[in-house]
Amino acid sequence: MNTLELSLGCCNYDRTKAIFDGRVRVEGCHVVPLALEPEEIFHRVFKGQEFDICEMSLSSHTLNVARGSSNYVAVPAFLSRAFRHSGIYVRTDRGIHSPADLRGKKVGIPEYQITANVWIRGMLQDEYGVQPKDILWRRGGLEQPGRTERSPITLPRDVQVVQLPDGQTLSGQLRAGELDAVFGAKAPSCFLDGAPNVARLFPDYRLAEQQYFAKTRIFPTMHVVGIRKALVDRHPWLPVSVYKAFIEAKRLATEELRQIGHLAVTLPWSVAELESTRQLMGEDFWSYGLTENRHVLDTFTRYHHEQGISPRRVQPEELFYGPSLDLAKN
Repeated sequence: MNTLELSLGCCNYDRTKAIFDGRVRVEGCHVVPLALEPEEIFHRVFKGQEFDICEMSLSSHTLNVARGSSNYVAVPAFLSRAFRHSGIYVRTDRGIHSPADLRGKKVGIPEYQITANVWIRGMLQDEYGVQPKDILWRRGGLEQPGRTERSPITLPRDVQVVQLPDGQTLSGQLRAGELDAVFGAKAPSCFLDGAPNVARLFPDYRLAEQQYFAKTRIFPTMHVVGIRKALVDRHPWLPVSVYKAFIEAKRLATEELRQIGHLAVTLPWSVAELESTRQLMGEDFWSYGLTENRHVLDTFTRYHHEQGISPRRVQPEELFYGPSLDLAKN
């Protein structure tokens, strides 16, 4: 069998580093990795399908599966996961002291359909009774004007999303008080700069997120690994080989985090942090695989459909290439 030369577009996380540096190989393949930020990857994949293997937005992938329009198949390697209580930034001069106070407020979003905001809206609805229709949505670029939805979506009639005026940004409007809050995966520069009257809704977001996990057992999934469908049609063994490589890379990253004699990251108590996280979330807290994450994915696909993004509710199995869900065990 000839070796396939494949491009890989993904972030160079600790859990992917072993693929970038060559310690882990994809069986039967020579991988050319490009270390890129997720937004650039998503844009290039959506516009031109530029990568053979890539990090993909879970929300975009769910939408494409629901529509039957996906050019990539996915394997359940969740390169990005994050709790999102930390992603709600508010004006402190608008009487917003709890999630319930967001009702009737103008809230800025980069896109309605991005994965982080699907999770935030779902969490607000399930945990605090705040529904998407209760909020006045304003869409635009966080730091650069003109951002719109990557893919057209049709939302429920009672959900209103208004595009920001030309030249305006979410961070600029939050700083100026034109917006009451901003939701998103990234912190707006006005918050990072210490602008007056801008703060997180959950100041102790770590505690809020720990309590959320203890109650729901949900560690939100953000990104999956995609393989170009045309390649899979010709080489049906490829997704499992890719998946195995990402599993091994994550295993090596976890082993490095355990080393107390020579710390893998630039934090003095990183090993203690690892131990504390495992006490709360379990040994394999950053788990890959469908079985281990079924309840998380089932919640996400419910949110995705309830919020009007996907035209039907996608079942978690539909998101992934079938053979990758049943790897052989020793």
